[in-house]
Amino acid sequence: MQIPEHRPKKSLGQSFLINEHYAEIEAAHAAGKTVLEIGAGSGMLTGKLCDVAKKVIAVEIDTTLYNELKRRIKADNLKLINGDFFSISAEDLELKHIDIVIANIPYSLSSKTIEFLSENNLQAVLCLQKEFVEHMLAKPGTRNYSRLSVMSQLNFRVTKITSVARGNFRPVPKVDSEIVYLKPIAHIDSETAKIINALMQYKKKTIKNAVAYACKTLGMSDDKIKEAIAAAKPKEERLFKLSPNEVLELAERIDSIVNKKQN
Repeated sequence: MQIPEHRPKKSLGQSFLINEHYAEIEAAHAAGKTVLEIGAGSGMLTGKLCDVAKKVIAVEIDTTLYNELKRRIKADNLKLINGDFFSISAEDLELKHIDIVIANIPYSLSSKTIEFLSENNLQAVLCLQKEFVEHMLAKPGTRNYSRLSVMSQLNFRVTKITSVARGNFRPVPKVDSEIVYLKPIAHIDSETAKIINALMQYKKKTIKNAVAYACKTLGMSDDKIKEAIAAAKPKEERLFKLSPNEVLELAERIDSIVNKKQN
């Protein structure tokens, strides 16, 4: 099912999958499950999901597309919502009952979607920009290694399913895509995540200096900054050479110093 003659809106980052083969690959992960789709778009994936899923909750921000999808897809297992996904309540999204998120999301929402999945401990099949996936899977010490790499690898086991060439979308984007499966393996609390974010802003600095700058960014007192630097080991290695688990351990040491009660 593909909605014809809809003029994509650049403001929403709309680029619609036109190859049913890839929608079928994604939908295969929905069999018998309650599925959440972020951005129903032209409805190609939505229709495939409805064919195999127990229930589909699909969100579309574009009112024109929403009305057209409502008219065209007659499926008893579809709940269609018109609105900004990230502004919709957990109750309306039925998050307590969601088994998996399956979506072709606008590239501009990739980071926000990963954070949402992490916060809600949800597995997902997503079509993402190829370069974004490369950053998610980047190894320590490489150019692409970043906060996204650390948080993705701490929170999920990321598996590539298949590559999708740019010509399979309309309008044709400037980049290729990857369909990936994300399986939650841990949940990093918000305070630790905030420290990791601060640390990775200074990933090219030595660990000692990265800790100092990150602690200042976090508003820590001079005494606690000195304590955090003393707890950082090794001190002279570059931060971006630490593995995700080593970055986590460093962040947790800093967190314990931040929250240590004064005698």
